[in-house]
Amino acid sequence: MRKALTIVGVALASTMAIGAAAPAFAAATTAPATPPASSGTHTGDVRLTLPSSPVKPGDAISVGVLAPAGSRFSVSSAALDSVKLSEDKGGWSGTGTVARVKDGSYGVSLVGTGPDGAKIQASARLNVGAGTPKPTPAPSTVQLSKDFGRPGDKVVITVKTSEKDAYASSLAFAGGRVSLKGDGKGTFTGTATVAGNVKSGYYGVDAFAGGKKFDTVKFSTEAKRGTPDAKPHETFRG
Repeated sequence: MRKALTIVGVALASTMAIGAAAPAFAAATTAPATPPASSGTHTGDVRLTLPSSPVKPGDAISVGVLAPAGSRFSVSSAALDSVKLSEDKGGWSGTGTVARVKDGSYGVSLVGTGPDGAKIQASARLNVGAGTPKPTPAPSTVQLSKDFGRPGDKVVITVKTSEKDAYASSLAFAGGRVSLKGDGKGTFTGTATVAGNVKSGYYGVDAFAGGKKFDTVKFSTEAKRGTPDAKPHETFRG
């Protein structure tokens, strides 16, 4: 009997000496613990699908998401006012409303977490077209500070245009061409001087914008007294 007790004691000591194998075996028979949250990012098994053809502001478009069941995420884009999705056997599907945006290609992103706590993400492009017609530019206009002048008089010329440059030209002005300076908001101004040798009569003032003439306005002159052509006449000089 004493011998048997000694064997049991040795067996127990052996078990403890090999690193507590028995407790480890006991733990393996219990229910598995919840897997720890992953710190990685899933991208290969997540997919966001949108229409490939251009859409227009106000359109309701189909949106599809393929992601692990139980995932939590959001879909957002500057081109979408709202996205409503519902989960089914094949993933998530629903609709989104195209926002009132200008024509162009917009990014749509999906960001969230998978069932294991890992980040999930996906992206796609949405092409918006034919929704915002280009505004028709206002016609260019020209205005003179006065429509009559004598040699040496100053005349302010104002051109309003959507073009990047403008100028005026007339035989009634010294030098012929009058440069105009823009204010960055579509208004160009410059000062012309009535030519010293101008004859009495009517002259055309041509206005140019973007290198093209868009209008001609009439300007009358009176020569210096004592010159052979002192009286006004009806000649229209371009």
